[in-house]
Amino acid sequence: MRRRDVAVLALAGGLGPAARARAQQPWPDRPVRLVVPFGAGGAADTLARSLANAFPAQAGGQTMVVENRGGAGGTIAGAVVAQARPDGATLMLADLGANAIARELQPSTPYDPATAFTPICHLADLPMALVVPAALPAADLAGFVALARRRGDMPYAHPGIGYVGHLAQELMNRDLGLRMTPVPYRSGAEVARSILAGETLSAFMTVSTALPFIREGKIRALAVSTAGPVAQLPGVPPLSTLLPGFQAVVWNGILGPAGMPPEVVAAANAVFNAILAEPALREAVQTRQAGVMVGGTPEEFGAFIRAEIARWTPLIRALGLRAE
Repeated sequence: MRRRDVAVLALAGGLGPAARARAQQPWPDRPVRLVVPFGAGGAADTLARSLANAFPAQAGGQTMVVENRGGAGGTIAGAVVAQARPDGATLMLADLGANAIARELQPSTPYDPATAFTPICHLADLPMALVVPAALPAADLAGFVALARRRGDMPYAHPGIGYVGHLAQELMNRDLGLRMTPVPYRSGAEVARSILAGETLSAFMTVSTALPFIREGKIRALAVSTAGPVAQLPGVPPLSTLLPGFQAVVWNGILGPAGMPPEVVAAANAVFNAILAEPALREAVQTRQAGVMVGGTPEEFGAFIRAEIARWTPLIRALGLRAE
């Protein structure tokens, strides 16, 4: 049955309450494509597929298809969404790189993150931990800072220029007056391997990635990047205890192309907030990824993204960072 016919029947009272509600909802009226700026298998992809699994129950039976479009610091995915029709059929799993600082890192980016997207919903924040090899002679954060100051050239790992782990390390280095040598890798898994092998001596890794190695005693967590402690790492202090106000998280949300109708934005926001309340998704994010559920309004998410742009842009410019 066509949607127009369903609407006519609904208005005529020929459908039940649930069917009438589905007929009247402005979104979604077709399957939704969720573009993810990373390859399969990582934390972002895991979150996207959890969303897709939960989507039909909250979206009148419509499905969500995950499309991985990694590469170029997330700007390949960003361009796909920025150029899509603003009808709600194409959305993006947003992150810092593609949706806040892309133009600073890559001036040739074919869209302006500040104007190319419609904020819909802030989903979750994933904490990071400052980790070191287990054999490093630094038992705690103070010992690490003292060692780094003595050596002056300690190598640290990051998963790519402009990624949150890279920016967090540089922010810490700046505020503590440390001079450390960045060593870029292609992924969080390669960063973990470099720390395990002792090739690099520190890194900011997502807690979910680092936790198995921490529990096995192969690496040591010295601090977490959140304002408060992380339940999965009891006894590990926030870096803010040494640097008041320090906070850096891997965040994800939902964006659409600029110009989406307000009623579609409101409907999509309601769907994603409902998904965030589902126990299975909360388990996936809070327990398995050590994440914090956020939710909220499109306006709140838009304000958050603007704050992230304002926060990281001066550091990127001061360091002269450019994506490779």
